[in-house]
Amino acid sequence: MSESVIEIRNLSKVYRDFWGRPKVKALNSLSLDVKRGEIFGLLGPNGSGKTTTLKLLLGLLFPTEGQVRILGQPAHNVEKNERIGYLPEESYLYRFLNADETLDFYGRLFKMTSKERRERRDELIERVGLQHARKRQLKEYSKGMTRRIGLAQALINNPELVLLDEPTSGLDPLGTRDMKDMILKLRDEGKTVVMCSHLLADVQDVCDRIAILFRGELKVIGNVQELLTSKDETELLSTSLNDEAIKEVEQVLEKHGAKLKKVAHPTSTLEDLFLRTVAESEARPGRRFEPGERPTSESA
Repeated sequence: MSESVIEIRNLSKVYRDFWGRPKVKALNSLSLDVKRGEIFGLLGPNGSGKTTTLKLLLGLLFPTEGQVRILGQPAHNVEKNERIGYLPEESYLYRFLNADETLDFYGRLFKMTSKERRERRDELIERVGLQHARKRQLKEYSKGMTRRIGLAQALINNPELVLLDEPTSGLDPLGTRDMKDMILKLRDEGKTVVMCSHLLADVQDVCDRIAILFRGELKVIGNVQELLTSKDETELLSTSLNDEAIKEVEQVLEKHGAKLKKVAHPTSTLEDLFLRTVAESEARPGRRFEPGERPTSESA
């Protein structure tokens, strides 16, 4: 985890108009490192410089100032891209090819043998869950299916580093969960992932560290759990307590100079409720849930 896969130092990017006059400063003195084997999240509102950063890493843009090294090489060295997988925000795919033909095409670009392309194609189509639609032309794909085949093409060369720009865009909750699971699996395989998104819940679920950009400037960087942990509060979780027990707990806390601020039942997330409801509905068709009931995927 100590080796830096990406090193960015004082990186700035200014877009200019036709006459060469400064138009937009997309990045301003950005410096950060991404370590090998981690999932790193780039956050920020639209126009904060996330996509510009990815394009600079790939060598698709040239910096106005600063330096970028990726996989030990300068970003402008295109040979390093053979070790990188890239999923853009909008996938540029040939609409009249099917999934098999698409992955075979990209495999040829990396000079893979016919056997390697076939084995990798079959593995990736199963991984992204498109077995049922592998022979359909991409023009018939939904936005979610397009994101899945886009991820598959980004992984065709078995890259060391994977760059994902809004990977869950257009996906329903089930597809979003599948995408996040696939991203976590990439880390388990030893790959490094850089993920750009403005969907904070998705980033929180999968990223080890994050950086928050605003108008091209780095505002926050660090470990997700450390950044989200409130150091001046302590949370206690127990089984259900009656009023008398709660009053006794409150007295103990006051004795130690603390104050009981809130007594409530823990809540889940809407995503968790949705996924549990779908799993329960598949296991027990026709059954409806009462308000307040918490479905469980283990039900028979």
